[in-house]
Amino acid sequence: MTAQDEFISTVSHELRTPLTSIRGFSQTLLNSWDRIDDENKKKFIKIIEDQSNRLINLVENILTVSKTNVGNIVFTKVDVNSAIRKIVPIFKETYKNHKLVLNLKNNLPFARLDEDKLQQVMTNLMDNGGKYSKEGSTLTVTTRVEGERIYIEVKDEGVGIIEEDFDKLFKKFSRLENHLTSTTQGNGLGLYITKQIVDSMYGEITFNSKENEGTTFVVSFPVYNEEDALKCLQKS
Repeated sequence: MTAQDEFISTVSHELRTPLTSIRGFSQTLLNSWDRIDDENKKKFIKIIEDQSNRLINLVENILTVSKTNVGNIVFTKVDVNSAIRKIVPIFKETYKNHKLVLNLKNNLPFARLDEDKLQQVMTNLMDNGGKYSKEGSTLTVTTRVEGERIYIEVKDEGVGIIEEDFDKLFKKFSRLENHLTSTTQGNGLGLYITKQIVDSMYGEITFNSKENEGTTFVVSFPVYNEEDALKCLQKS
């Protein structure tokens, strides 16, 4: 089986699961509406809504994977701290019971990035931290500069990752087993997409984690340099 065949097979399986649930519960409601009490009706409709959202997220992520593979990256001079602040309201609205701490270094130099893609990376990492940590826990985002690279850390107080699962983390459709995954929506593409985007912007992504103690992701990108930017422009 080729890599493309394997990808299509996996996508088909991932799509089939929410579609089967949506069809099954819809048919049950249509065929037995008068015999189902209001509580169960609400329960079934909530399942349909959840599976519809899962399906939408899956399709969006698959489209992102295909776009990332063709390399539609537009490099500009980016204020990393400003880009991070723009997505803070989204995190706070989604995870209202989490605490968010920003340790953003003053006078951080510009980075050579695609700002939209950086925001997607940060959204994925912050969402991952919120999703796999308990309500009331803290997510900390830190920026710093070392030499010619800018570093961004996203630290959560979540369930963590066991060492045996480290090599699975950035693989397509890989969801790690822990006591929160059974109640958390996900399709195993978020971190895969994140790594693809980081790599495409000449960045690096690493992590350290301990089970039940949380995970810290660290991404780094080159500081903006006029000479390097001109060379890239001439090559394009």
